[in-house]
Amino acid sequence: MTLGSDAAEATQAAISEEIGAIAQAWDGVPETQPRLDYPPYRSSLLRHPTKAPHQADPEGVELWAPVFGERDVDPLEADLTIQHRGDPLGERIVVTGRVLDGDGRPVRGQLVEVWQANAAGRYIHQRDQHPAPLDPNFTGSGRCLTDAVGVYRFTTIKPGPYPWRNHRNAWRPAHIHFSLFGTELTQRLVTQMYFPGDPLFALDPILQSVVDPTARERLVATYDHDLTKPELLMGYRWDVVLTGPHRTPMEDV
Repeated sequence: MTLGSDAAEATQAAISEEIGAIAQAWDGVPETQPRLDYPPYRSSLLRHPTKAPHQADPEGVELWAPVFGERDVDPLEADLTIQHRGDPLGERIVVTGRVLDGDGRPVRGQLVEVWQANAAGRYIHQRDQHPAPLDPNFTGSGRCLTDAVGVYRFTTIKPGPYPWRNHRNAWRPAHIHFSLFGTELTQRLVTQMYFPGDPLFALDPILQSVVDPTARERLVATYDHDLTKPELLMGYRWDVVLTGPHRTPMEDV
């Protein structure tokens, strides 16, 4: 991310003051999406739409959309810890939950993709150059299809927090990116899942752009001791609701 010097030099105290002022001005009307124009998230001022969308021909779009079937997604792709010859470093975890519609019905056969930083907070990406080590045994991406009752399940490594250039000494809470597809590219939804009790929550403009605290809480997974396997991994549960007043906040893509 490239930002101007004014944004890079803003202090965390100044950003937190802006976050607090917006939260205090919230009128209590439920919000189910991140605010696109959210000044503490500096680059959102450059990235969010400012004009009305143009109508697109859905049939034309579908000609360029990905096509997949159940046979194209191998169950082993849901385990991000076995993609290389060695074991990845970090805290091994399982993340599971259900994908539901607004009436609580399971969404079957839903393609769920994840991507994340490694345990040191580093992505395998040419633009991620902060001084944290790459893990040769961890790529940080996987996918699966929900089962007959809408359940997805990933085995992975808990990601670390990482610095970003929104302002001086800015750090993102640990999170996993989720992408959910229907049967076409036009049905794609993207969101992020966070881990409970992270001290960076209140300092993070991206998470705080979901101003409604009830909706924001829906982005945080819960620790599930029944999922945790002795001496092997920790378990987290996180459901995704696609529609309705209790929908999971999604990013516009």
